[in-house]
Amino acid sequence: MQNKAIAVAASALQVVLVSVATSAQTPAKPVTDSGAIFPKGRRAPAANFTGTVWVQQLIEADSAFNIPVGYVTFEPGARSHWHSHAGGQVLLAMGGIGYYQERGKLIQILRKGDVVKCPPNVPHWHGASPTEAFMQVAITPNTARGRVTWMQPVTDAEYTNVTK
Repeated sequence: MQNKAIAVAASALQVVLVSVATSAQTPAKPVTDSGAIFPKGRRAPAANFTGTVWVQQLIEADSAFNIPVGYVTFEPGARSHWHSHAGGQVLLAMGGIGYYQERGKLIQILRKGDVVKCPPNVPHWHGASPTEAFMQVAITPNTARGRVTWMQPVTDAEYTNVTK
């Protein structure tokens, strides 16, 4: 009986080890809509992003509410170009693993529940980690001062310069 129990335990350990080895080889987690609060929306313009990015506008700016709000889904490896907002921006991390960087500073790793306040007129970029998608709510206040100024793409060297 004891030998049978050892054989069953050894077999279970093999299954766990094979499962761990298989998951370690998986290069990226695809974007899934399970549990998403908002739909992915429309594909973002390639002129301002690297990789596949989706945007669902939640609130359009108007004369009463001058504060557009969008839900943004970055697939693994996707990111915005460098840009700034005259009125600043607030990012609410909704899921996955994201990156945020202001020019001249280190990359910040973002996880569900993190909040970032991007100061007005400060060049920055944000997006997903190389292996996991990232979902965020982007709030861009004070659009009367200007909504966004797009700059150059984030280079691969800049994107991979994460200090752990």
